[in-house]
Amino acid sequence: MKDLKFEQKSSLTRLEAADQLAALAEALRHGGNAELELGPGTMSLRVPDELSTEIEVEVGDGQIEMEIELKWPTATRSGAPS
Repeated sequence: MKDLKFEQKSSLTRLEAADQLAALAEALRHGGNAELELGPGTMSLRVPDELSTEIEVEVGDGQIEMEIELKWPTATRSGAPS
């Protein structure tokens, strides 16, 4: 079971999509605790110096789908049971 899952689907203009990706890039560039504006709210994330990435592109059914996945471990909890 996931601790948290957030999913947002929307229709954006090319410029709106670029702005959203630029905000994500800026958050990644600074690292530490990043705040991302997502729709009506803000999500705060701890971003480490190292992370794993995966880029997937699928072409079919008259569409191109691109997924950009970023993964990193959650913070280690001090005093958590083994």
